[in-house]
Amino acid sequence: MRYFIRFSYLGKAYHGWQKQPNAISVQEVLENALSTILRTSIEIVGAGRTDTGVHAREMYAHFDFETIQDKGQLIQRLNSLLPQDIAIQEILSAAGTAHARFDATERTYEYWVIQRKNPFYADFAHCVWQELHVQKMNEAAAFLLNHTDFECFSKSNTDVKTFICDVRKAVWSQNDDKLVFTISADRFLRNMVRAIVGTLLEVGLGKRNPEEINKIIESKSRSKAGVSVPAKGLYLTRILYPKSIFDEQE
Repeated sequence: MRYFIRFSYLGKAYHGWQKQPNAISVQEVLENALSTILRTSIEIVGAGRTDTGVHAREMYAHFDFETIQDKGQLIQRLNSLLPQDIAIQEILSAAGTAHARFDATERTYEYWVIQRKNPFYADFAHCVWQELHVQKMNEAAAFLLNHTDFECFSKSNTDVKTFICDVRKAVWSQNDDKLVFTISADRFLRNMVRAIVGTLLEVGLGKRNPEEINKIIESKSRSKAGVSVPAKGLYLTRILYPKSIFDEQE
């Protein structure tokens, strides 16, 4: 049987999602917990990779196991065994060919910016002291929807087959005591959101005009875009799948 896990984590203590030879990762911790409780070696496949320090309010992964009689009990046991910074929300039965990464149709990220010192956001948001022109940042963000090739925002020397992404939403909004950038797309390149945010902040600081985003994207050059912002302000917040891949009886 194939199962999907929906979970969340704070990324501060981990070197990203994917297993590393000499560093702790979310994948490794979750696999160890599942293997311990189910008493067999379990390998999980995540919906994607998050870098060191990046958080996830909603993440999915799939694994195979014969039969889980009581999913609620397994969730409870996993949450008791896992550290406080990883939490399981749901376990779903899925079609045998369902894939956590390849069947995802949309992903959404948020990036949090604060503009005054706040100890409660020290590890969870990026602080920009200077005044930001949010309207111009939104004007620049809107141009992202007119493009599909985002090589200029991709991590250099990344081994990918294509830089094409379908960006469907990109907007800044004030959310209580923080400024939040929300972006949705079918897929993202490595470091893409952090590079976009860094570039948009330069617009907000008056260092670039909103229209310059078009030239940056058309250049396909990472050196033309802004500096990547710190990982601690980035959150994977939503992943969408076709309902057809899950067991409708649940």
